[in-house]
Amino acid sequence: MQLVGLLIMSKTVQNAYSFSKVVSMGYEKAIAHVSEEMKKEGFGVLTKVDVRETLKKKIDVEFRPYTILGACNPHHAYQALQKEMELGLMLPCNIIVYVNDNAQTVVSAIDPVASMQAVDNPELGETAMEIRGKLKRVIDNL
Repeated sequence: MQLVGLLIMSKTVQNAYSFSKVVSMGYEKAIAHVSEEMKKEGFGVLTKVDVRETLKKKIDVEFRPYTILGACNPHHAYQALQKEMELGLMLPCNIIVYVNDNAQTVVSAIDPVASMQAVDNPELGETAMEIRGKLKRVIDNL
């Protein structure tokens, strides 16, 4: 049974709009490791939102550990904005790190190909595919 759990942790799962992976490290370590992996793919973290802290402060509720990292690859952002000026509404690319109901750390990244489907501009397809590959490698390498 233990081996099955390890196999599940090493597999990236894709749904309609994201890539996710249960990782075998703690929450804080996962945030640091994600940031390192993003740098390897040319991304920087522009924003870091501690959702738990924000919800406690703003509406006095308890929530699980949950952080949103706003990531940007300047080269690809520039390419995309040259093709679609309003695309800034969808930037930066978000990666989340949270603790699930089983006390496991989960890391998920947006699938830019899925999010770009909302934009009616076929010129964005190649850029979205390149960013998808980079974000998927970030998740795969955790």
